[in-house]
Amino acid sequence: MTSELSLRPTADCRYDVISLGEVMLRLDPGEDRVRTARSFAVREGGGEYNVGRALRRCFGRQVAHVTAIGDNDVGRLLEDLMMQGGVSLDHVVWKPTDDVGRANRNPLNFTERGFGVRASRGQYDRAHSAASALRPGDVDWDLLFGDLGAGWFHTGGIFAGLSSTTLDLTRDAMASARRHGTIVSYDVNYRPSLWAAAGGAKAAEELTTELLDGVDVLFGVDSTEFVKTVERFESAHPRLSVVATPRRVVHSATSNDWTGLAWSRSEGFVEGRAFEKLAILDRVGGGDAFASGVIHGLLAAEPLQRALDLGVAHGALAMTTAGDTSSADLDEIRRVAGGGDASAVR
Repeated sequence: MTSELSLRPTADCRYDVISLGEVMLRLDPGEDRVRTARSFAVREGGGEYNVGRALRRCFGRQVAHVTAIGDNDVGRLLEDLMMQGGVSLDHVVWKPTDDVGRANRNPLNFTERGFGVRASRGQYDRAHSAASALRPGDVDWDLLFGDLGAGWFHTGGIFAGLSSTTLDLTRDAMASARRHGTIVSYDVNYRPSLWAAAGGAKAAEELTTELLDGVDVLFGVDSTEFVKTVERFESAHPRLSVVATPRRVVHSATSNDWTGLAWSRSEGFVEGRAFEKLAILDRVGGGDAFASGVIHGLLAAEPLQRALDLGVAHGALAMTTAGDTSSADLDEIRRVAGGGDASAVR
């Protein structure tokens, strides 16, 4: 681990990682289009949740995910999917519904994977969700970070940007994590559709800047301005210790150049293994898989270069399967990170 990051002793922590974010039902038309589909595969997903789930399922970490779910049959379907993901649901907030959708809805995400010149496309139906109604007082952060204990806390700009109350809850969570010595990571995860009615990219950037004083590890900054961004943040936010981001060049929906960039105060700038014209089945969740790989590497006290390579490899593998979430295992992530190819494993 980079020298600036100091983990709490494992013996003091019930959880390796706590993640915070909305979880949606993803409705996937497979090879079809949403506008012409007659059936959909149902999965779960969400930017911050995908990171926590991967740290549990792919990397074997003890993870709890904090979110809110509307208490009806659709919410119980979402719960059932999340149970397969393996994260602890002990701290999920269940909110009452009226079965009409006036409040505390369970959000939907219709997602086309894209192919060739047809881009991947997401269509959200997430307004008035249970998670967007979360507010300070709904979660006992001092119980989670203090009494139970956690080494790492991860959240991001999707959840913080859902509503004014989720932003307040994010601030409270970060403050509690800091009080109890928990490392905080944050993924910018800018979504134009989410911010369209709330000030756009400028407002999202202002929110990120506001929260940065409480962040140790930052993901998702613009890769084309990576060095300039780090140089700007380095002195302005002295707590910030690591910045990492994937870098993607799109040739088509099914062929991308893929790598990653990272920086830490002690190790400077490093670049990850490059995958040229990586074949992609479903690009959604690649950035989340990247973040979880980097976090695992840092939790395992790996050098920054190794942590970055784990993130790049995991992102590459996650995009070879359908759905937001990853089904990779640690051995294949390590093999790909170490330069292994796609030869048959027997």
